[in-house]
Amino acid sequence: MASGLGAAVLFGLSTPLAKLLLPSSGTFMLAGLLYLGAGIGLSVIAPLRRTGREAPLRGSDLPTLAAMVISGGIAGPLLLLVGLARLPGGEASLLLNLEAPFTIGIAVLFFGESLVRREILGAAAVILGGVILASSPGDGAVHALGALAVAGAGLAWAIDNNLSQRLSLRDPVAVTRVKTLVAGVVNVGVALAMGDRLPAAAPLAGALATGFLGYGVSIVLHLLALRQIGTARQAAYLATAPFVGALAAAPILGEQLTWKEMAAGAVMGIGVVILVRARHGHRHAHDAVEHDHAHVRDEHHAHAHGEGVPPEPHAHPHRHEPMVHDHPHHPDPHHRHRH
Repeated sequence: MASGLGAAVLFGLSTPLAKLLLPSSGTFMLAGLLYLGAGIGLSVIAPLRRTGREAPLRGSDLPTLAAMVISGGIAGPLLLLVGLARLPGGEASLLLNLEAPFTIGIAVLFFGESLVRREILGAAAVILGGVILASSPGDGAVHALGALAVAGAGLAWAIDNNLSQRLSLRDPVAVTRVKTLVAGVVNVGVALAMGDRLPAAAPLAGALATGFLGYGVSIVLHLLALRQIGTARQAAYLATAPFVGALAAAPILGEQLTWKEMAAGAVMGIGVVILVRARHGHRHAHDAVEHDHAHVRDEHHAHAHGEGVPPEPHAHPHRHEPMVHDHPHHPDPHHRHRH
């Protein structure tokens, strides 16, 4: 839970900061700098981490990682910045709540996760809040295009979230570093090819720092949460990010929340609370499986380690024997069964 909420807070704060930086950079340039800052920052801290704690990336992970780069690293931030150029920062932040029901829908329809009735009601409330925001007459076509762009960013990140679940057993810093460096280089390259220039030193440093925290560290925490609680539930935690962004838009951008935005936020908040409070447990069976991921000794990891037990958490190939039991659980790597 802590990693999921931490990811939401950092990403939420990055939205009004990105809008503040947008005038000093083109859309493609800022999207690239945000991801480049994430990749550079993670590259600096990566050598400082203890080895053997996480499972490394493998060649078979490259297709999934490439799809994550395209959906979450290129399409998502570009659509968000297009929307930010046409909407108030607070409203754009709240519209990002659509990422949660999009993520949950994809997880249920295509990746076999399950939802109880309460979770379905919560997702419906979040969608209703997004409809309220997008229905503003505002600036006509400009407002509608901005709302559609931010909603498109939510959909792109929803696809990325579900793809990320497939790599959540790998080292989250390694996964995020590759994703952000590639996305950053591509977007900056596109911006330069279109005639954009790098911003001045101060906004450049601001973009890199915002990217490191709001994209780099946030995505690492997000991947850890996906591993621990599954895609659908982490989507509920991440849905708190727009509320953080909307509140931060007041001191950062000098914006004031309207009654419409507060009403939409209240409806979305109710939906998020419903999603977070839902519980799931039943008798289930575990098939025998061999895999490699970070773990500690628990009821699912009672295997022998030969001479001594390495410091926890640690990662190494290991085997799970068949097991049948009943306990509350989330769709983590050991509970992604059909219902």
